[in-house]
Amino acid sequence: MLGLLQEQSMHPYEMASTLRERHKDSSFKVNSGSLYDTVESLVRHGWIEPVETARDGRRPERTVYAHTDLGQREFVRWIDELIRTPVAEYPKFMAAVSYLGALGPDGAAEALAERAEHLAQRVEETKAVLADTVGSGQVPRLFMIEVECALHAWEAELAWTQRTIAEIRNSTLFWPRVERTEQGWTWSAPTDRKETK
Repeated sequence: MLGLLQEQSMHPYEMASTLRERHKDSSFKVNSGSLYDTVESLVRHGWIEPVETARDGRRPERTVYAHTDLGQREFVRWIDELIRTPVAEYPKFMAAVSYLGALGPDGAAEALAERAEHLAQRVEETKAVLADTVGSGQVPRLFMIEVECALHAWEAELAWTQRTIAEIRNSTLFWPRVERTEQGWTWSAPTDRKETK
């Protein structure tokens, strides 16, 4: 929201519409109810302020908001920090991949293949969004740069997923033999590659 107000003063409904038109809901959840709560919070903290109240025909009055000097400084500081400093974001997929072995070779390959299908669809849909917005000249590339970044991340994940599926299927990623002993679980590499299938 603070980013949108960099462009021009807006009312909350216009912010929500603009976010959806630019497909920002692929980067973060756009919820009209929480959007109004966020506006109230930003006003309380002195980051934005109402600059006018307008009525369009029979529609209810809408309050238009703009950055305050404090809001502008805080927004720039926050964005600068987020860009400069990588932080651990703990994606669920990474947690699941750490236990890929639990699925067994066939189950892992099947689950990854389904994920690859979803990723391929997401990549194609995102390319279409970029073509419709940036490619058509409707929106400057800078306003959709995070969609481009997400596209590259999904393409990289898709390539890794497809490579891992191939490694499982051609047995270059092997499943160790796991046995329970009195001391606990132990594992060992198979002596014969055929044992991994």
